[in-house]
Amino acid sequence: MRLLDSLGDAYTQRALIEAVLVGVLCGAVGVHVVLRRLSFLTTALTHATFPGVVAAALLGLPVLLGAGLFGLLLVLVVAALSGARASGRGEAAAAGTGPGAPGGGARDLSSVTGVLLSGGFALGVALMSAQDGFTRELTAFLVGSILTVGTTDLVVTGAAAAVVLAVLAALRKELLLSAFDPTALAAAGYPVRRLDLVVLLAVEVTVVTTVPAVGTVLAIALIVGPAATARLWCSRTGPMTALAMALGVAAGVLGLAASAQWDVAAGGAIVLTTAAFFAISLPLGAAVTRYGRRARRARPAVAAAGGVG
Repeated sequence: MRLLDSLGDAYTQRALIEAVLVGVLCGAVGVHVVLRRLSFLTTALTHATFPGVVAAALLGLPVLLGAGLFGLLLVLVVAALSGARASGRGEAAAAGTGPGAPGGGARDLSSVTGVLLSGGFALGVALMSAQDGFTRELTAFLVGSILTVGTTDLVVTGAAAAVVLAVLAALRKELLLSAFDPTALAAAGYPVRRLDLVVLLAVEVTVVTTVPAVGTVLAIALIVGPAATARLWCSRTGPMTALAMALGVAAGVLGLAASAQWDVAAGGAIVLTTAAFFAISLPLGAAVTRYGRRARRARPAVAAAGGVG
């Protein structure tokens, strides 16, 4: 295999390390994205971060710095809009219209998310077209170039992964409760909106960190794909998180191997591997889940029969 043959090269070693770090980070954060049903919002963040990447490149600044600052602005905007929607929910619900009406808030936030997605991406394209000859870098920004990551990229990815994983571990119980029952969490006195902001910031840090590996467009697949696949196999969040991280790492390594073997784009190969994991798991995971439910329902009957005998 060509990947094994090229392991002696420094760029291949850096690419493998980056794939492992990004896989672990995306798998852990993706669990919270899937549980909270934030896939569409995450897609908007990946696309709307693009202008920050382009602006930083035009100004000669680090790409991750531009993406991070612009992403932080987007997260604050989304958090402010979500807070405004929540504060007006009572009056609108009483009137039966607006964000407080049944389903109204979800539709309004989805509309804002859609505007952010298209508007942010369009702004990035407009910035790129403002300078002649700059559009040739479009592919690198959109789909990444993991084979060209440097030592600085590895340090940034490692630091981001360590911080995000530490925060998610420290707030694990609160974040999971806010995903499943935010009303109970608020009744217990926890700051629900701050916890939501923590999740959004973790998602944006992950999006920015994955830019060198898979770019702004393909990042959503690496964040959501492993977690969605793990959910097909696991009913508890602990095993689901571990499996999501393992699948993220496997997708990165196998994608790099496929890229080296068949001379295709590494970012595309990684995402296609993630999609293949999900496609294979979709029927198999459903079958295993149905079998497990039948087994659990059969246990009381078997125990009762054994007791009578």
